[in-house]
Amino acid sequence: MTCSERAYGAPRRRRPKGGRRRAAAALAVVAACAALASGCGIRSTSVPVDAGAAPSRMPCRTAASGASAPPPGSVSVRIHLLCASQLATVERTVALDESRSDRLLVAQALLGELEREPSADERRAGFSSVVPVGLRAAGPRTGDPEGTLRLSEQPEDLPSEALAQVVCTFTESDGMGSGGSVLLGGPGNYAPRGYLCTSETKARPAEVPTLGAVELP
Repeated sequence: MTCSERAYGAPRRRRPKGGRRRAAAALAVVAACAALASGCGIRSTSVPVDAGAAPSRMPCRTAASGASAPPPGSVSVRIHLLCASQLATVERTVALDESRSDRLLVAQALLGELEREPSADERRAGFSSVVPVGLRAAGPRTGDPEGTLRLSEQPEDLPSEALAQVVCTFTESDGMGSGGSVLLGGPGNYAPRGYLCTSETKARPAEVPTLGAVELP
């Protein structure tokens, strides 16, 4: 650089016209993309989007127990436990003579199984129970409809999932002969109510544990 260049500044170099055109084209593309995104309703947000609960990895299924018949004086029953926030069935063997057992004895045996701690195999499969230990069943009072079962706690005072477990286990038990519904009352001076176990009850026991419950006339 000469002295005159240092004094007056070096001459500016002209940018090639092609570079200006490329820069302008790039800006046009960016603007078009932004317009398209805005037109499609896409907007950025820092708030996390709820995509629903993550799929459960619990199998909700125990190892096959085999085809062996229960020992004499015992019977195979199916009870409803909680698994992955839903109701699922497991098979248990209880000491019960089905030929001599009435409906109340079957109900008491089923409650005992619901209150039991799940086995190691059941826990590995994801099963649990929230039916309170000590819950008992009694027969109807004077004036109750035939087939009523009186629990030692008011049904509506039980945890929602626990009531769903009891209702579905009772209504789907062959030994109960409930015909798809069950009449439950409690120790209080309240009329019993009829309860149904539906697919919605099993899918969301915490929200609709008594779907179909109706006041008796």
